[in-house]
Amino acid sequence: MGKNESASVNRRMEIISAAIEVFAETGYYRATTMQVAKRAGISQPYIFRFFSTKEELLLVALEASWQRIADSFRQVIATASPTRLEQELIETYEEIMNAYRSEMLLQMQAQTIQEEPIRMAMQSGFRDIRRIVLEAFQKNGVPDSEERTKLFIARGMLCNISMALGLPELMEG
Repeated sequence: MGKNESASVNRRMEIISAAIEVFAETGYYRATTMQVAKRAGISQPYIFRFFSTKEELLLVALEASWQRIADSFRQVIATASPTRLEQELIETYEEIMNAYRSEMLLQMQAQTIQEEPIRMAMQSGFRDIRRIVLEAFQKNGVPDSEERTKLFIARGMLCNISMALGLPELMEG
């Protein structure tokens, strides 16, 4: 990859990061590409060199957030002992949630957006994470793998709500 290609990839990632923050703070519908450009320190037209629409930018941002979770989970699965697998997945998700709060808030917002491409992106993200966790639980002999996977995902959703609302007591006990 040449210097210009590398700079272009970096700029694209900066735009995605700025979009995640702006969408999470302002809400997708109220956010503008001008706000994203300002956050990224670029001109608004420059965004459209990389993304043809605001929706495309949202879809790429969602894909990046789901990919982070999937990659992190795969790394845990590759190294965790069967007895620690679920706990290490939980701890990893909590680390992601704390380090990438805006991504989690963005995913939470996207769950309510009815445009078909966004719904499909969210469905795909949830399906991938469910499949990754279920296959790991099955491979490692976790009893009632389907039910444990469902509870794992439900706990993740509860973690998100607890974080978003500042209600740590939801996670107690």
